[in-house]
Amino acid sequence: MIHHLHGKLVDALPSLAVIDVHGVGYEVLIPLSSFDRLPPVGQEVRLLTHLAVREDAHILYGFVTPSERDLFRLLIHTVSGIGPKIALGILSGLSVNAFRSAVAAQDVKALSAVSGVGRKTAERIVVELKDKIAAFGIDPSTPGSPRAVLPEPEARLADAAAALVALGFKPAEAQESVRAAAALLGSDATVEKIVRACLRKPA
Repeated sequence: MIHHLHGKLVDALPSLAVIDVHGVGYEVLIPLSSFDRLPPVGQEVRLLTHLAVREDAHILYGFVTPSERDLFRLLIHTVSGIGPKIALGILSGLSVNAFRSAVAAQDVKALSAVSGVGRKTAERIVVELKDKIAAFGIDPSTPGSPRAVLPEPEARLADAAAALVALGFKPAEAQESVRAAAALLGSDATVEKIVRACLRKPA
């Protein structure tokens, strides 16, 4: 089991980070909540990890905070029908605190608003986690290392669109959703805010 990686951040996309650890480059899939907390490329970074072993691949998932990894593991190990891809989508669509509040309040509507989570899946989440979520810790309000340089607006839109494609959107659909969300949120919106707005299903 690989508990964490500590090394130089070589590349960072909304859904993926590459970390050089003593000359070995590790590709790590990450949620949006972790992407916006990464340091600039070239600086040191520490990610907590979860290793998923499949017949055809060993896949590393990375998280900036323990609560993100704990929630990821809780979802994939406890809720039937939820695998790593959907769990990452949930972490990208809702903060840990918002997810905890939604489950505690049995707010199926809020959970099913995340793209990729239908009403039946949201109901399963509530039923299977309602007795476990009370003991689940609150995500600290102060993250580790915030990204020091905010990319130019066009770069943020490109990153947001790439994140949506990684989450299952078609490229044209991703571009259209990103531009619509950015128009509503304003030019200073972060990639995480843009993508979360896109992941919200229309009422």
